[in-house]
Amino acid sequence: MATIAGGGGGKSGTVKQLNVGGKLFSLEASSLSLSSLSLDSPPPTPTFVDRDPSLLSAVLAAIRAPSSAAPAFPARVLLDEAHFYGLHAQLLAALSPPPLRGFSVSLASTLSPASEPFPTALAPHHDGSLCLAHGAGQVTYYSPTLDHISTFRTHLHRITSLRQLPPSLAILGSGSAPGLHVYDFLEGRHVASVQWSDPTDTRVSKAKVVAIAARPPADAADMDSAILASFECPHRENCILAVDPVTLKPMQEIGRQSGSAAKSSTPGRVVHLQELGLVFASSVSSGAFGYSGYMRLWDIRSGNVVWETSEPGGSGRSSRFGDPFADADVDLKQQAIYKVCSKSGDVAVADLRCLGNDPWVYMSSGPRGSGEGYGSVLHCHQSQVFVSRKDGLEVWSRLKEQICNPDDLPEQSGTKERPKSERIDERFYRSCYVDTDEDAKRGMINMMSGGGDRLFVTRDDMQGMEVWETTHLAGAISL
Repeated sequence: MATIAGGGGGKSGTVKQLNVGGKLFSLEASSLSLSSLSLDSPPPTPTFVDRDPSLLSAVLAAIRAPSSAAPAFPARVLLDEAHFYGLHAQLLAALSPPPLRGFSVSLASTLSPASEPFPTALAPHHDGSLCLAHGAGQVTYYSPTLDHISTFRTHLHRITSLRQLPPSLAILGSGSAPGLHVYDFLEGRHVASVQWSDPTDTRVSKAKVVAIAARPPADAADMDSAILASFECPHRENCILAVDPVTLKPMQEIGRQSGSAAKSSTPGRVVHLQELGLVFASSVSSGAFGYSGYMRLWDIRSGNVVWETSEPGGSGRSSRFGDPFADADVDLKQQAIYKVCSKSGDVAVADLRCLGNDPWVYMSSGPRGSGEGYGSVLHCHQSQVFVSRKDGLEVWSRLKEQICNPDDLPEQSGTKERPKSERIDERFYRSCYVDTDEDAKRGMINMMSGGGDRLFVTRDDMQGMEVWETTHLAGAISL
């Protein structure tokens, strides 16, 4: 016997008896959603369900004790069974990892596709599922419980950018073929292609996708968010193209550039700041003389640049002249831009709400290793900043700002009109390395992306992909 609370069909506050394959179960009616059965029979009369009672027992056991031993049945089987009883959401929450705590994450598992297991792009979803591009144009989809669901081969030779579009579409681009392509990852079929064209400009042809806005919608309210993709033509003419997610038709060009100089090269990262009506784009290049790059914010309505910075030199340059950034990302919740410096390895943050000529606040790295930033990858997820380095994986977490006295905060350029209590200060942050020496020896991280309460990581010349999670014992106090 068990009582499970939750949403669904039935009458709230009443207990319903089910006779599942000859075994009786008592469940709260409000937790059930049995569309194929009637729950209006008198309470003494159990509703007969011709299904396996051991499966329902395993479902209820997993919901009651999420951190107990692994279920006796595969997660995929239990989720299918939970769908029938309307318990899918509760079971998925129970099977998911605990909230992601950057300072206590650890390697939980490794995903390795059966064929050509070298990842080329990854696209996690907010529910913890994952689309993984690997090998010669293959895509593998893993469920929210990381069960393998499907693998199919696309018509592209190598996929370099990827994003999930609910409920079952994968948006992808390749450096070897023009266009933005849409596949159904459950059925493995090609749905549509989007090309960038301009009849008035002969330079715009055979444009390839360099980056796709890499933040899938977190809820149904974001479903109408436009797909943003940066396109580059063979003559380096480039732009960010907004695509309608329903009709899959181009809607608008944003930030068109000639690409003739480093400051007008194609953005390698694009983020849609929907609440602010802005598009963040950054481009980074490296060579014998070090790093150079730019960051820009475009108004998505007018297409005009509202803020930009170039390193080294240029408008809005950093106070760290000679130490240009190696990577940058945006934290949508905190409304902040983060970057990692290429020489010192220091992490810097700028408040999106008060950007000026030099808005950066710098935080020094921890004591481990040299702290250099060459080849570093930076990723923001759940108000935490993950930075890959030569000697490991570092995470920055923001503390409660009340620990600092606002009157002690220094003046910052571009923030003189902003109250001191709302300014960013390096004392708000703490960092630590979360991987072991053995983890770092597997190679330097080259791709990193968060989905739900997981962090997905790939390394140079390493097959498969690492899944990092916080365990249920994290934060426990030993007595």
